[in-house]
Amino acid sequence: MSFPDINLDAVIIGGGFYGAVIAVYLARQRGFKRIVLIERESALLSRASYNNQARVHNGYHYPRSFITANRSRINFPRFVRDWQEAVTKDFSKVYAIARRNSKVTAKQFERFCNEIGAAIQVAEPGVRALFEPRLIEEVFLVEEHVFDSRKLAAWAVHELLECGVQIRLETRATEIKRNTGGTLDVMAQAECGAEGIFSCRYVFNCTYSGLNQFKGDFTESRAGLKHEITEMALVKAPLALQGLGITVMDGPFFSMMPYPPRGLHTLSHVRYTPHLHWLDEQGIDPYRKLAHYEQESRVDRMLRDVGRYLPSVLDSQYVESLFEVKTVLAKSEGDDGRPILFERHAELPGCYSVLGGKIDNIYDVLEKMDEEQLVATAVQETDRIGRTEWLMR
Repeated sequence: MSFPDINLDAVIIGGGFYGAVIAVYLARQRGFKRIVLIERESALLSRASYNNQARVHNGYHYPRSFITANRSRINFPRFVRDWQEAVTKDFSKVYAIARRNSKVTAKQFERFCNEIGAAIQVAEPGVRALFEPRLIEEVFLVEEHVFDSRKLAAWAVHELLECGVQIRLETRATEIKRNTGGTLDVMAQAECGAEGIFSCRYVFNCTYSGLNQFKGDFTESRAGLKHEITEMALVKAPLALQGLGITVMDGPFFSMMPYPPRGLHTLSHVRYTPHLHWLDEQGIDPYRKLAHYEQESRVDRMLRDVGRYLPSVLDSQYVESLFEVKTVLAKSEGDDGRPILFERHAELPGCYSVLGGKIDNIYDVLEKMDEEQLVATAVQETDRIGRTEWLMR
């Protein structure tokens, strides 16, 4: 059994949120008719799109990267509007500033929020009383939400099918080669053992941690990547914390956020969430590295440290941990910025690699896509329609 050779407009490698949105964009916005989306897992949006904190950023998290913060401020209302059915707002979000070891003071953080136009006010006494005053300088009420990855996955399946995108689950792209006819060949292998070649005009590599893991004529990205094996602990929050999302800034601290897919809270800690890190290297498969890693939870250490700042967290009930590979641009480690990677591969005309550090970065990717001269094989010109229309159609 093998896949048929197909002359396609585009192949999308990676069925996470970015891959799904790009496929819909190509169909709705650029008039592509023959699109295949390849995903190695058994369902869409089941890896990094699911195994994360689910935060819809509004700029607060990046006082050391004004560009990232400002882009989040621009993208936040757009994301909340375009995926309103998947956004959860029914909680109060607070940012607390530590007295020691924080890279920003309370005054600096408040000034920063005012500069980017992000709503902020001092939290009410009842919320401030949850924190240890000897360790926390100030607590602020802000506007920040979370998303439900299950609802985003349902949106993706519906839109892709309506657009006529072929979805190939449990299928892994292994090679990308130049074709003598000026097109690109994507070699793929299904979990059942079937192999085949997809011939196409464009390839969009949206594999996140697997960006550089292809053979053939593909050469690795010019941007240096850093991988981390991370642990996101899922806990049942005590009654006092159930209606809150909490982040302590800005240093070796923590976040505790509602996690809609499970009705729980995620608990992450700057010191204990990263278990292992390494610089990207072709031939070292990050997902295989994760599969062979002994996933021993550090939730006990997280809770002990968080309990010093937020005593009631010690009454939380640990449920399980989500382990995943997190990938960022190595150059962003210093300022904690999260710029996108949108790279055109000169040696493979029509091949692009895409990496976003946050879910709202999708709009930065779409702006880059708008700048590219992408033309479907049988379509010379496509009418433009509003982005909200094609997103929510």
